[in-house]
Amino acid sequence: MLKLFNTLGKKAGVFHPVNKKVVTMFTCGPSVYQRAHIGNFRTFLFEDILARYLKYSGYAVRRGMNLTDIEDKAIIEAERQRTTVKRLTEKNIREFLGEMKLLRMNMPDYLPRASECVNEAVELIKRLLDLKMAYRYKGNIYFDPLKFNGFGKLYGLDMSRWPSKKRRFHKDTYPGMQWNLGDFILWHGYRTGDKYYWDASIGRGRPAWNIQDPSMISKYFSEPLSIYCGGIDNLFRHHDYTLAILESVRPYPMARFWLHCHHLYVGGKKMSKSRGNILYIDTLRKLGLGMAEIRFFLIYGHYRDRISYSERQLNMVTDKLKAFSTLAKKIMHKASRKADFSGETVQNLKKTFTVHMDDDLNLKDVFDGLYEIVSNIKIADLKPGEASGITQTLKEMDEVFKVIF
Repeated sequence: MLKLFNTLGKKAGVFHPVNKKVVTMFTCGPSVYQRAHIGNFRTFLFEDILARYLKYSGYAVRRGMNLTDIEDKAIIEAERQRTTVKRLTEKNIREFLGEMKLLRMNMPDYLPRASECVNEAVELIKRLLDLKMAYRYKGNIYFDPLKFNGFGKLYGLDMSRWPSKKRRFHKDTYPGMQWNLGDFILWHGYRTGDKYYWDASIGRGRPAWNIQDPSMISKYFSEPLSIYCGGIDNLFRHHDYTLAILESVRPYPMARFWLHCHHLYVGGKKMSKSRGNILYIDTLRKLGLGMAEIRFFLIYGHYRDRISYSERQLNMVTDKLKAFSTLAKKIMHKASRKADFSGETVQNLKKTFTVHMDDDLNLKDVFDGLYEIVSNIKIADLKPGEASGITQTLKEMDEVFKVIF
């Protein structure tokens, strides 16, 4: 049985989808005001592995991923580059989707842009206003977290710290891993000179970042999600905001399981533009790495543990993949058309794979366990049918990894 660590409740639980016919899954996708770096891709790759393993386990999967293409940061960056938000974000989206393909990631079924779901955002805000969960103030519209019973339950926020004095936070995002203890913005009311706005029934303006994920989810999913995924930094503010909005207007939980991926560190520090330690896919390709090696480096480890980048660590990890891949291909060269799956090696491979993958996607232990088994195979003594059975078994597993063959 697959067990996943659920951020909501902070404990592992046996996975059961909400809908037995299909696992509904949503990824908190990239803000495309800038190019995605390898730290971003670590999160998206873990989610790709999860979706692939669910399919390996016999589930049908229906997945969405949002693209945040209209927000404060995009407007500021477009001004800095003397371009439009659309030109800026379309360029970054093309690069992002291209690098997803290069990293052998499956495309989600839905890739909505925030700018395409403004009508949905407006309808949600109207409903929140009707419920008195949201209110107007100086042209903007804000959500009052104190009106939502259980606010902060995903993060585990101590609501006793909430200030008695009314505070409002009017920006889309704020720097740092911290909480804004106050009301958060849903709709940026039009100000003279604004270049980006919509004429909506709630007034001229644009949707704030906090309403965008709920708007995109509600467009494609009308029942509780089985799984919602994202980076650990979104546990500060963003995902509790999303949960509170959707659960205010829907009579059911937003998601059954919440999964969060930890950061990739460089030089002991979280990768960020402000620190100047951002690495891109191109950076690693210039070091001579193939896309399978880059993918493997970013997935080799438990998704809830932070991983650290250094060229030494990069070489250690990719050397292990090369050794495994070489052994697997030597076995494949001995294979016949008729496969024998009855041998002890095949059974050990399958058991090792499922035991560790079912343990909250413990990918490092999976790969290390498989590598140990394959390393102990006396390839010269293999019969063609045995070699074929082992090869086909590894190929089925590699539909999850996408790095060996």
